[in-house]
Amino acid sequence: MVSFSVTSPEEALELLSLPDAELFSRAEQLRREASGHSVHLCAIINIRSGHCGMDCHFCAQSRHNPVPQAGFPLLKDAVLRERILALAETPVRRIGLVASGGALDGEDFERVLRLVTALPAAVRGRLCASFGRLDDERMARVAACGITRYHHNLETSAGYYPQVCSTQRWKQRRDTARRAQAAGLSLCCGGIFGLGETWEDRISLAFTLRELGVRHVPLNFLHPQAGTPLARQEPLTAEEALRIIAVFRHILPGAALRICGGRPLVLGRRQGEIFTAGANALMTGDYLTTSGESLKDDLALIAACGMEVPQHA
Repeated sequence: MVSFSVTSPEEALELLSLPDAELFSRAEQLRREASGHSVHLCAIINIRSGHCGMDCHFCAQSRHNPVPQAGFPLLKDAVLRERILALAETPVRRIGLVASGGALDGEDFERVLRLVTALPAAVRGRLCASFGRLDDERMARVAACGITRYHHNLETSAGYYPQVCSTQRWKQRRDTARRAQAAGLSLCCGGIFGLGETWEDRISLAFTLRELGVRHVPLNFLHPQAGTPLARQEPLTAEEALRIIAVFRHILPGAALRICGGRPLVLGRRQGEIFTAGANALMTGDYLTTSGESLKDDLALIAACGMEVPQHA
């Protein structure tokens, strides 16, 4: 078996000189070695939205950005429980609970943990938490309640991060990811592309994820939102997005590369090509502030591409 994975940023940059056919062929072989024809699905539940004190330039939930979009407080327990259990009846393997803000705390944190603890064990084991910058004690409590994975993106490289957020440091994001791992949680950690970053920034992010041992990597593509500082940023082309996926597959050959936000806008009719570019996981349904693809349409896309969704336990 010939492996096409790369071991240094310099080797990764050399991939950019390859023609599409060769780059994607190599990425697809790496994907097949990692997971065959399987595609793992996740979906998120936006449990608390907007009014975030962070000033991320791409985010419509930041109160620093004059976005004409209403937020909402933490969902009522009955509503959240119903949405979790409904998703648990679908082929979606992982169910993400996402709360806006720097960190979920206070009574909101306590309510969510009480609700999760009361869920069936099989459902709790499929939950991912995206609760922001938790300290060691709260991270340990997340793990103790039965949640098995924590989501916290690094967003971009350490060098470029100050260009897109000033209210926290990149090191703080990395340290949160490490705290999740120290608490025994599986880590879902990736970034967003199309912010104005260079290829060197993208490759730097990929190697940081590799160094952290991340096995679940969400790849998002900027969907510019009115009212944000990046509202006028030109979206990536489908070609560049596919090449990002392929390069990440070479750097992270065994990871689940999950294509998330921005997929409909950036890839459009070329969404099926993500698998030949090396992706093996999808976020289905709507994203936090933009529309996604329906589960029905994503299942049809996966089948049409000769891929399959494995049955979860």
